[in-house]
Amino acid sequence: MKTDALIQAGLNLIGQALSIYDSDLKLAVCNARLAEMFDLPDRLTRPGATFEDTIRHLAERGEYGEIDDLDQFVRLRVEQARAFEPHYMERLRTNGQYISVEGAPLPQGGWVTVYTDITEVKSQEQLLRTRSELLSEEVLARSEELSRTNRKLAATVSALEEVQRELTEMEARTRLTTEMMPAHIAHVDSAGRYTFSNRKLSSVMPGRPQQIVGRHISEALGTDAYSRVLPHLQMALAGEQSTFEFTDTGSSRRIRAAFTPDESENGVYILSMDVTEETQARAALQQTRRREMAARLTSGLAHDFSNLLTIILGMQAKLARMELPAEADPLITATLQAARRGGDLLGRIADITAHRAWRPEPVDVAAFLTDLHTLAAPSLPSGITLQVDASIPAPILLDSGQLQDGLLNLILNARDACGESGHIRVEAREMRETWIDFIVEDTGPGFSTAARRHALDPFFTTKGDAGTGLGLSMVYDMAKLAGGQLSIDTPERGARVILRLPLRRAATPAPGGLVLLVDDSPDLRATIRDMLTSLGHSVIEAASVDEALALAQGLPEIAFILSDISLEGGRLGTDLVDALPGKPVYLTTSLPPSDPRHVAAASKTAVLPKPFSAAELAKFLGQKEPAA
Repeated sequence: MKTDALIQAGLNLIGQALSIYDSDLKLAVCNARLAEMFDLPDRLTRPGATFEDTIRHLAERGEYGEIDDLDQFVRLRVEQARAFEPHYMERLRTNGQYISVEGAPLPQGGWVTVYTDITEVKSQEQLLRTRSELLSEEVLARSEELSRTNRKLAATVSALEEVQRELTEMEARTRLTTEMMPAHIAHVDSAGRYTFSNRKLSSVMPGRPQQIVGRHISEALGTDAYSRVLPHLQMALAGEQSTFEFTDTGSSRRIRAAFTPDESENGVYILSMDVTEETQARAALQQTRRREMAARLTSGLAHDFSNLLTIILGMQAKLARMELPAEADPLITATLQAARRGGDLLGRIADITAHRAWRPEPVDVAAFLTDLHTLAAPSLPSGITLQVDASIPAPILLDSGQLQDGLLNLILNARDACGESGHIRVEAREMRETWIDFIVEDTGPGFSTAARRHALDPFFTTKGDAGTGLGLSMVYDMAKLAGGQLSIDTPERGARVILRLPLRRAATPAPGGLVLLVDDSPDLRATIRDMLTSLGHSVIEAASVDEALALAQGLPEIAFILSDISLEGGRLGTDLVDALPGKPVYLTTSLPPSDPRHVAAASKTAVLPKPFSAAELAKFLGQKEPAA
């Protein structure tokens, strides 16, 4: 209110009359000079007074001379005001006063009008006309016209300065918005040179420069990435919009780009985003759908085949108890072995088509590989050495069970390739803060061209009757389920299999921290609270996402959140991962692994299936099991 009073006092000091009307033709503000100039009553100088009432009052007072139809005159002036345009005019009032009227629209609607008493100026012009007989009529006319033109020019310059200010502010807001976007936004001209860019290219595609305006797109992206986007750039320059994805070789990130033609300048607008995590989650979901389809296709056949094997085994067992010629024993034994092998094969098929899900939990990779060495070494011949190597200090979110099965499978394949002597090496290493690679190398003969081409195909084997052809395909299936990939390389000697999985770092909570426990079951909260307190934590509780967010915002000392996925109130515990990016969020659930909510949660953070014990919770959190 004090500021408004100061502004009004300042306006009253202006020697010109001023009024501002809003887009509804209501008075927003005026100064005292306006009331004095037009002798307006108080009701027409208060904010909210209508333009129509003011015009009617002035017309009735004779401001505009004789008017035949007052209502028609007022209506016409109101219509002109609604279609307001910048103007400058001079007119003679009925009281003999000359005034200039200068109006300009406001960006937010409405207009401002300034009335200036120019009676003295007009008197001087008239005096000059009557006393300057030496000046021609044409010179006088041109002088007056020049004076009017100058006044109009001054009004136009003021309007242009206001427009320039608005454009400058708009450009600043636009640039700020582009800088806040988690994407690279740019424009290139027809020659492929950047004319605009925010500073996000290096965050979307690491290793690229930030300042790229003026550079050619090939120089900014590099040869490999430029070769991938060039066909789409040419399409956009030809007027065809293009949206595509590619893998940036330098950073191993998946990039989605949209090229939109700029027809006004024959250039291209570019929007590119890092969709690596989205692609990993999408691959995991696609693999889950493939597994479900395979399960539906094979379940009926597997059931019937199991029945047949059961019948065969039963009949062969009866034959074995009968008194038959000695030459029948090998046939019975071979039939039993074949039937049992068929049963083992069904079990392997069931593993592929079962409703398994990737269940990540914090894993100490170095300790994991040490345990893997302990588990795998006894199954290797004395002539084969096994070496494990990992220099990854922080815990990583991985499904230790599935990963262990997959690596054991690869080690046993390497053992079979080496024969009685050789060397197997298992290494774990990070790849550009995006992937973690588990590399299994051996000194065997390596993969042939045909074996390398078909190694991941189900039932393909180079071991003859001794192999099922399902080992590598199961590892491949596990990699795709996690959102990763499996690749085979043939170095100068031996073979190399690379299991690449998404890199998700696990924040290990320190003992004694404050834990926000979120679950809609009071009884279950009490049980889990006892587990957490036995691990040295303090606990506060919530039953819904909204309640948890309120507590988290008011208690910055919270170390981490442990929440169920299904909560009261309709919102899922998964929402806490996005709503609290600065806090570690761990989830628990009793949903089956195939449930979409479970799958979506596992793609964002670690999920602990219910029921679980205190020891399992401690392992899940990366802490030591409480003493008994």
